[in-house]
Amino acid sequence: MRLVTFEHGGQRRLGALEGAAVADLAAADPGLPGDMVDLIALGPAGFAKAQAALAAAPRLDLAAVRLLAPIPRPRKNVIGVGRNYRDHAREFSASGFDATEREMIPEHPVFFSKPPTAVIGPGAAIDTAADPTGTADYEGELAVVIGAPARGVPAERALGHVFGYTIVNDVTARHLQKRHVQWFVGKGPDTFCPMGPCITTADELPDIGASWLRTRVNGELRQEAPISALIFGVPALIATLSGVMTLEPGDVIATGTPVGAGLGFDPPRYLRPGDVVEVEIDGIGTLRNPVV
Repeated sequence: MRLVTFEHGGQRRLGALEGAAVADLAAADPGLPGDMVDLIALGPAGFAKAQAALAAAPRLDLAAVRLLAPIPRPRKNVIGVGRNYRDHAREFSASGFDATEREMIPEHPVFFSKPPTAVIGPGAAIDTAADPTGTADYEGELAVVIGAPARGVPAERALGHVFGYTIVNDVTARHLQKRHVQWFVGKGPDTFCPMGPCITTADELPDIGASWLRTRVNGELRQEAPISALIFGVPALIATLSGVMTLEPGDVIATGTPVGAGLGFDPPRYLRPGDVVEVEIDGIGTLRNPVV
């Protein structure tokens, strides 16, 4: 299923995306949780209830609803991974914006986080006014949504803790990222974490590495890479994080961006009002956001 959170008739509801329609799961089963994280936390029983509701759910025209981020307000910070594609790691190193660098290609995953207040949904505007330095940049990324609690999980069992996958645009204010060294301020402004359009459940994408990621700005292809090119894949990221903390249902891990970010151009090509950013991943869809 491609699960979504949407607004219709002034109400926030859970649904499933089917082409140009949204199946209103709550209309078919009022007993379903109204919040995506609550549904995920039910585990296999919640998934089964959603599947059963799908068969009887009325379909709404996609144009008649407003899609939100599938998890509109994560209960914890979104975890990000830096320099997780080799060519982007070189691109970032050469840009001079990484004030924390010890090695160009990291030996271990580099983690940071983005606050829940940064999350916006498909079609919502990325507000560059939140970046006083004028260096807002795009970073298209695959994001993993945790399904089952994970603590001390080895890599070979990590995928069993994945509920599904979504898309995140890890928008970054480059000068703030460098100025504050630890990245949080540069990564965390309001609207700087577009997410969506859906969560594709893990059963639909058994080989996530076979999917490709593409980022376009105003229709121009800027980033294109297979998920298999990640330096540290999904199992390694979950194993590393769960080795020191408990990952909980609904936690989101953005896995890193490939080469082609705006900082890698000469001169850099940062986001400007009027731009439109589209991040596409096979099997998930396209996350589209205007820039203001």
